Amino acid sequence: MKQTLQLRLGQHLTMTPQLQQAIRLLQLSTLDLKHEIQEALDSNLMLETEEENSAREEASRNEQQSAIERLNGDSLKADKATSNDLNNEKEVNGEANSIPEELPVDSGWDDVYDSTLPPSSGMASRDAGDSDYLAQRRSARTLYDYLTWQLNLTPFSDLDREIAVSIIDGIDEDGYLRMELNEILDSMAADEVELDEIEAVLHRIQQFDPPGVGARDLQECLLIQLRQFPEPHPAMELTRRLVGDHFDLLAQQDHNQIKRKLKIDDDTLKSINQLIRSLIPRPGSLVAETEPQYVIPDVFVTRRDGIWHVDLNADAAPKLRVNPEYARLIRRADNSDDNNYLKNHLQEARWFIKSLMSRNETLLRVATKIVELQRGFFEHGEEAMKPLVLRDIAEALELHESTISRVTTQKYMHTPRGTLEFKYFFSSHVSTAGGGECSATAIRALIKKLVAAEKPNKPLSDNKLASILADQGIQVARRTVAKYRESMAIPPSNERKRLV
Repeated sequence: MKQTLQLRLGQHLTMTPQLQQAIRLLQLSTLDLKHEIQEALDSNLMLETEEENSAREEASRNEQQSAIERLNGDSLKADKATSNDLNNEKEVNGEANSIPEELPVDSGWDDVYDSTLPPSSGMASRDAGDSDYLAQRRSARTLYDYLTWQLNLTPFSDLDREIAVSIIDGIDEDGYLRMELNEILDSMAADEVELDEIEAVLHRIQQFDPPGVGARDLQECLLIQLRQFPEPHPAMELTRRLVGDHFDLLAQQDHNQIKRKLKIDDDTLKSINQLIRSLIPRPGSLVAETEPQYVIPDVFVTRRDGIWHVDLNADAAPKLRVNPEYARLIRRADNSDDNNYLKNHLQEARWFIKSLMSRNETLLRVATKIVELQRGFFEHGEEAMKPLVLRDIAEALELHESTISRVTTQKYMHTPRGTLEFKYFFSSHVSTAGGGECSATAIRALIKKLVAAEKPNKPLSDNKLASILADQGIQVARRTVAKYRESMAIPPSNERKRLV
């Protein structure tokens, strides 16, 4: 086979480092972007924020003003020295002998000493402009810490305390004991421990706050809360019988069987249900606290003069610029290591700033187009949401669908209807009887509205909801209605049934 050389012309896409950086910045969330910008500021001396530049200019102006004041002060001191020399002889001759015992001063007690005690670190003034309320918050309290604190205040023997610690270790965040008593018995090192002793210690822990903690199932949790109910209730005894002996009927909401078993009427059953609904099925949720996760919106949507406007959040990321003082140090004809080092950092700084500008521009274009296509949602609510997919935005903006996917991931929009993720505005569609389309979000909103308006004693089944939607021109199968209902955490009709 003969080897030859040939020239061919072709086109192909090359992922340059600049393009890779722009793509990486495009898919970052606001918090991740701030971290990326801070790393760039720490590693590149050519980058600086506009706040740093303003602070440097302010310091320069203050230094110039101080120099002018020093010059003016020196001239005033020279004038005062001449007048003081003329008065020295007069002071020496007689006025020094008439000095009063208390001389007037130009400062008060409060100027030297504080009139009040200094505030502690945890009680900083709310009026202080530089105080950070997030730094003053206490750490989140867990249910384990709360139960351990009560354990330390309760008299226990050494063996019972060891058993109590093992029981508390087995309680989850909802307040339920997820370990079997035999497992706790096997984990105990002492051989003389019996199952009855563990049961007795468990009953003592079940007296801890919050009521119902340490229960092994929902039935036991409700019974503990009924025993510790703070106020007398006329239906208390019947409620204990219902929860203790007929809990399966209560779970099935079989009102006829409950009335037959307890021999009660509708009014008494209604009072029992009200008492049961006042109980807490997850007692651990009353104590366990979690750190709040704050969402920083990327864009703000406001309505001004009847027109919806989309603006970038200026506080989401600091504004960057190239440091002019370092940039002036670069000499074009110099190939030294220091000069090449500055040139490389300058080029990287320009690429980084350009990538940020490209990210902001793409983000603003996508958000504006979403608001334009979903104008009905902003004006009328979820029921007016239109079906929308990523391809619609990509074709309208002449961008690739993967780019739209990166822009809409972990990006949030602050609107008059709340702070929503970009992905919220995209949903599948269902065909209508008129040949149109209805979004899944609008269907879920309609189902939620119908369930909220139903009669408590006769809730709407999934088949009935599907038929009501069909009357409105929306063809939805029963299993689709069930799927949408479960996604909104709405129980089925038999569990929603209530007495009038």
